[in-house]
Amino acid sequence: MKIEIPERKKLVFESRIPVRWGDMDAMRHLNNATYFRYMETARIDWFHTLGCVPATSQEGPVIVNAFCNFYRQFEYPDEVLIKMYVSDPRRTTFESWATMESVSEPGVIRAAGGATTIWVNFAQQKAVDLPESLRTLIGD
Repeated sequence: MKIEIPERKKLVFESRIPVRWGDMDAMRHLNNATYFRYMETARIDWFHTLGCVPATSQEGPVIVNAFCNFYRQFEYPDEVLIKMYVSDPRRTTFESWATMESVSEPGVIRAAGGATTIWVNFAQQKAVDLPESLRTLIGD
């Protein structure tokens, strides 16, 4: 099943990640699980730019679902440009989206995915309201 990325979203972060030889699978293309690692890396790097470093003694983000659509493969050597977007802030959740393209072939989306993030109090193990600063950033 292909999940469409919405047109209405806000670009919040870009990152470049080199494809490593070990990221490939036996078919000599980027292993599917690696796409999720790249999206996770971009998401965590974005959080760091906001001063939000997840710590289990506080509050922070938890991914409750994730998906990726694969359009064209990446191979070693290459560099992936990940563009991260956000949308739909709710009381405790928001959506994040990512597109992945080769730096050597700008504008051609090779993969795209997303995740629903819920904000939790780690000690209480329950959802809590998104920080107002994050809600403001994600909103229009």
